[in-house]
Parts: sequence; structure tokens; C-alpha cells
Amino acid sequence: MGVACGLTASLALLALPHTADRAGTPLGAAGVGDGVQVTAKNGESAESAETCKDPEASLTPSAADGPTVEKIKRRGKLVVGVDQSSYNWGFRTPPTVTRLPDGSVKETPGELQGFDIDLAKAIAKDILGDENAVIFRTIPTNQRIAALEGDKVDLVVRTMTINCKRIQQVAFSTAYFQAGQQVLAPKSSPITGYDSSLSGKRICTAEGSTAYEALEEKSFGAVYKDVGDDTKDDPDLLTVPNQLDCLARLQMGEVDAVVTDNALAAGQAAQDPAVELKGRPFTTEYYGVAGKLGNDDLVRRVNQVLVQYRQGPWQKAYDTWLKADLPGISGPPAPKYK
Repeated sequence: MGVACGLTASLALLALPHTADRAGTPLGAAGVGDGVQVTAKNGESAESAETCKDPEASLTPSAADGPTVEKIKRRGKLVVGVDQSSYNWGFRTPPTVTRLPDGSVKETPGELQGFDIDLAKAIAKDILGDENAVIFRTIPTNQRIAALEGDKVDLVVRTMTINCKRIQQVAFSTAYFQAGQQVLAPKSSPITGYDSSLSGKRICTAEGSTAYEALEEKSFGAVYKDVGDDTKDDPDLLTVPNQLDCLARLQMGEVDAVVTDNALAAGQAAQDPAVELKGRPFTTEYYGVAGKLGNDDLVRRVNQVLVQYRQGPWQKAYDTWLKADLPGISGPPAPKYK
């Protein structure tokens, strides 16, 4: 199979300022990979997973500057957790190599681009007046929540699904994209989708992902857990830190298929013509911008940004990054408020 368009699956957490030198320090937060919805008032307990009925409902929009927004303004930078290995969502372009007159070589790091990157820049522009006033920190799937809880980032904009479990751990904005879980496998594979054809097959998912949770609920006899999962002996073969690692495993023949969001899988199929989406999406999921529980003013501000973003910029970003590989989407999901 073909290589993944020069993208590499990064297992490290790198701080990536949106500046010319891209200097940064490692983000060392380790932690779990699931999280859920901020309550209407600070101090109230989050809705439990057992009683949760409408996890996509978020706080009403507001442009007011609360304590979290004021802190960001004093800092002069918005810190956002993103991906750098999801094609068309958050990915890094190849570096530019220039030979100088003295014969030396200068390498300029590639730029972070994609649908989620555009949204993060729009939030920074609204709060700070400059879309480049943002520090990007790349975080694996299973460290998104830990990064928020540890105050390593202000927000996570990283194809993060809103669900009843996660709204107990993080504060979500209104939904900005609808996706669904689907199977990705080689075109020559006998696998037909999320069904009995997975029996006995080795399936790769990202740690802390909704895909892994789906297989826990119903695996059809698939092999999807590593021996030593969540221990120092975890081989990161079937459950991996970053979703793109699954494509690499698939290309090397170490797994038989991948289960992930169709929005991500479509980008991977575009990178490698030897693989394709199998069957149909078997869930309906919504992506939200995640913040730390209790930072209500920032969540309301993001929702205000999304009100405007849905009226034009969303479509432009979709046409630029997603339409070619994920056609047929007429617009963003309608917001829901508490």
C-alpha cells in the first residue's frame, strides 16, 4: 500500500506555537482519553451518563469576557490542542528545504493545516483579534482530556466526539460537524463492514476513542485489544495513541482493518488508494470544541464564534478540506442549547 502522503504518526506531544520558528516544549501530560458537557452554572455537578439524554446541548452563546477569556487576553495567545496527523483535519505539510548561498541547508518546518486548524484560528481571531495568536499543541487521542484537566491547553479542537460519557469530564461547545463510525480496510479484503465479517480479524483503533468503545460493546468476534493494554508492556499494536498509527499498521499488514470516524477514514482512503471504507457508518456522532469543566465563559464565547462560523466560513473550510473526499454534506449541524 502507498505511504500516507508524507504524514507521520507522532507518538510525542509537541508544543507548536503558530510562529515562524515553531519552537516549543513537550507537553508531558499523560492520562485517559474520554471526557463530557459543562453544566449551565459553575459548581453544579455534570449530568451523569445514566441520565444523559441530549449531550450535544451546550451553553447559550455570549461575547462577554469572563475570567477564562480575560486570562487568555492577558497571555496574548490562545493555546489549542490539535492533531498533526489527520489528513484534512489537522496535519502538517512537508518541510521546505532551501540551500543558502554559502552551501548550507536551511529547513523550514511545515505548516499545520486542516478543517480543525481553520476553526481554531477563527476562535483566536475572535478573542484576540489575530488568527495567528494561537499556540498549537499536538496531543494524542488518549491525552485530550488530560491536557485540559492539567491546564496544558485552553481548548481541544481535534475531531472530538460529544457523548454522554465525555460531558462528565470536559465542557463541549455546540456541535460543529456530524460524523459516524465506519470500517476501513484494504479493497481486496473480505471484510464488508461493521458486521460478522470482522470475526477473527485484527482491528485497530485509537486509545480513548469512541471506535474502541463501540467494539467493546459489540465486536462481532474481532480481536481489538492488545495484551498489556494500559500498562508499560502495551505494544500499541491494536490500540494506538494516534489514529494515523492505525493506517500505518494496516499498510504493514499488522492489522486487518481500522474502525474510526468516517470523516477521518475518508482522509486516510484519500492518502492510500489501496484501502477503502467498508459498509456504512454505524453510529451518528458530533464533534465539539472541548474546554475544561467550569470554564463556562470560554465555552459560551466559542459558541458565539460558531454562530458566525456556520454562516459562511464553515462552508469555505468544508469545500477546501473535506468536500473532495467526504462529499454530500450540505452544512454544519444545527446548534442545541440548554
